[in-house]
Amino acid sequence: MAGGKPQAVFITGEYGIGKTSLARVVRVLEERSSKLLGFHIMLGTAASLEDIATKTVQDVLETPDKTGNTIEKIRSLLAEYVGEQSLFGFKIRLDRLRKDAPDISRGYLPFLRSIYQQVSENYKGLVLVLDEINGMAGKKDLALFLKDLVDENAVSDHPLPLLLILCGTEERYRQIIQHHHPVERIFQVPHISPMTGEEMSEFFERAFGQVGMCVDGEGMRLLCRYSGGLPKLMHLVGDAAFWIAPENEVDIQTAMRAIIAAAEDVGRKFVDQQVYKALRSKSYQSILRKLARLDFDLVFKKSDVDHGLSQEERKRLNNFLQRMKKLNVLTSGDEKGEYAFRDRLTRLYLRMEAMEKGPR
Repeated sequence: MAGGKPQAVFITGEYGIGKTSLARVVRVLEERSSKLLGFHIMLGTAASLEDIATKTVQDVLETPDKTGNTIEKIRSLLAEYVGEQSLFGFKIRLDRLRKDAPDISRGYLPFLRSIYQQVSENYKGLVLVLDEINGMAGKKDLALFLKDLVDENAVSDHPLPLLLILCGTEERYRQIIQHHHPVERIFQVPHISPMTGEEMSEFFERAFGQVGMCVDGEGMRLLCRYSGGLPKLMHLVGDAAFWIAPENEVDIQTAMRAIIAAAEDVGRKFVDQQVYKALRSKSYQSILRKLARLDFDLVFKKSDVDHGLSQEERKRLNNFLQRMKKLNVLTSGDEKGEYAFRDRLTRLYLRMEAMEKGPR
């Protein structure tokens, strides 16, 4: 953050591409090189501005103190929300915090100023990362909140030295802009692209080489294909291959077993816990399994699914597809009526699960 001038950045990229990791690295580097105190606020459960305020105070209070008494000064400022000590730290008085959350959300910039005032002797500014914004991106409140925060700071007599970082997919970024177009001008927007085939191969070669293992050509092709250039998935399939490989070489059989194991891991953590729980309707679950059994790679057309559905399921298909997009399983394709799975591991797990359940 050059010269203490406030900046706003929106990091975009696919799910699993490493947006959170990049934001974390930036925060750490800014703390070390520019003396900016950083907070990483995870908003996965936030559904309102009051939730953002609550999560901000919680995460600030729970930030580890790396410089002696910095966070302790902030905790003293926010002492009314700090409850009794326990074996694992302290409890936060959520009842009182939630009561004050509307006022904190309306005075978010003054709140950040009060935080900075406690640490200004040791720090030159703040880094604030707002992550996991899916629940808020589709709401106009977030767009107005961000625009007001940045503009109010910019026109003040003494702007708060603030590096504001948001993390989200391009779809979430577009959602926010659609609600309030002026938001577009406040952000710098770096995009993280998936790794190329050459970059993935180099990653796997180096990773396995460090433990005295190698990957043959066909094994490498499968690992790269199912990772899709996403670091999160690359780590999953690579780790599975490491444990599965009978010797020091990852061949095509080992790679396939590793991919299935990684798909099952993704399925247990994401599909079973989030997708199927969200799709309470038996019709939706039936549509999903019929879709999963169709023979395609990642991209399909709505008309392909429609043919195998019952009359009742056809009526629900549009809503089902929109629900799957909101659940981050599907994304819109390049053509009208076209959709695509976001990654091959999720697609593979759904196909395996559908085949196991059999036709319904």
